Amino acid sequence: MAANMKSVKLRIKSVQNTMQITKAMELVASSKLRRAKERAETCRPYFNGLYQTLQDIAEQNTDFSSVYAGEAKSQKYCYVVVAGDRGLAGGYNANLFKTLEAKSHGKEFVVLPIGKKAVEYCHRKNIDCVTEDFAEIAQVSVSDCFVMANLLCKEFRAGIFGHIELCYTTFISVLTQHPDVVPIIPLIDLTKNREASKGTRNIILYEPSAQEVFDAIVPEYLAGQIYGSVCESVASELAARRTAMDAATKNAGEMIDQLNLYYNQARQASITQEITEIVSGGDSR
Repeated sequence: MAANMKSVKLRIKSVQNTMQITKAMELVASSKLRRAKERAETCRPYFNGLYQTLQDIAEQNTDFSSVYAGEAKSQKYCYVVVAGDRGLAGGYNANLFKTLEAKSHGKEFVVLPIGKKAVEYCHRKNIDCVTEDFAEIAQVSVSDCFVMANLLCKEFRAGIFGHIELCYTTFISVLTQHPDVVPIIPLIDLTKNREASKGTRNIILYEPSAQEVFDAIVPEYLAGQIYGSVCESVASELAARRTAMDAATKNAGEMIDQLNLYYNQARQASITQEITEIVSGGDSR
């Protein structure tokens, strides 16, 4: 009985130490979440504005043909996968990879991984990577996003792949994050809008030409999309980690309560047994 009580006491101490760690991680995630959420919300108008500019050029100029706005030359896909650097965030990374597998099923594709977990996933699944230079999402800056965008546009123009899609987790609220795959290039919707607006008079004159301006803006738009997805993913990861650590802390507290109850019952049974043995010894005399 004494040995059993000792093991329960050690177990309680171990769970208490774990609960301190999970509580600390929850507090850290909460402190970082506010800033990450503000950054994600600030980024959205930027690439929305770039997309609107591209749409305006496509609708108002019917005399240009851009490689980014036409039919895909290749059926090979490139997925820009934005995952986390660490675990302990519930199903954040697993749900993202499940969404990627569902969207990429039956397709020939390569991946540009952002984040350690994305790189590890590609190695585990033997998936070809465009580059592994951005293996830490915490270190990705705006300039890195422009480097990625220029690399992707260069390979897209060369016909190495004909579709570029972005796989990331959208931050909806602290309790809700939604993994999704968003097509970026080619800009087929703009082509449809251009076809629908044939005959429209050019309102704005672009120099040197509408096509060159359009082609120059696309890498900027792609870089904005990538940076926006990084901001959204960081906020989503922090929110998922906060929720997971909060749940883990509550579970640890419930486990400690159960172990304390068991320990007290065992201690009471031990005291009762000792009293019974003393009484029995006195009666025998």
